[in-house]
Amino acid sequence: MAEHRSMQRATLLDAARSLLSEGGTEALTFPALAERTGLARSSVYEYFRSRAAVVEELCEADFPLWAAEVASAMEHADSPEGKVEAYVRRQLALVGDRRHRAVVAISASELDAGAREKIRAAHGGLVAMIVEALGELGHAQPQLAAMLLQGVVDAAVRRIELGAAEDPAVVTDTAVGMALWGIKG
Repeated sequence: MAEHRSMQRATLLDAARSLLSEGGTEALTFPALAERTGLARSSVYEYFRSRAAVVEELCEADFPLWAAEVASAMEHADSPEGKVEAYVRRQLALVGDRRHRAVVAISASELDAGAREKIRAAHGGLVAMIVEALGELGHAQPQLAAMLLQGVVDAAVRRIELGAAEDPAVVTDTAVGMALWGIKG
């Protein structure tokens, strides 16, 4: 029975990823989850109490995998500049990934305080990855620089997700340039 529930929960989470990827936050509804999985809508409520609970669990499952990919890309870089570039490029390369969409699709205002805090802590872990490299580059306040750098990445993510006029590669290259050379890049 426990294995069946675990499989159903995984199926629901995978359906939620697909819905978010295909239609954004508006597509993630319990009726849509029920339809995707073949479950009755009331059965979906047995697994999750709200959309926020679905998103919270997606973040808990997917964010560590996403962060591990960023960390791995940074580990393969051989200089602080290379680590900064890998940090930016890998995050932006993950924009189309269904796991990434689940992490960013629903605004924090739709989540309860506990869920927002978990997501904030996960993002804090991501930002912490780059602090050392920024310190090696000579930033007097590497923690602050890391938070601002993540702001550049987040803005680039939004630009790519909006399907802006620029090619995603141009957005990525521009974000890397800003990360490494500021507005002179």
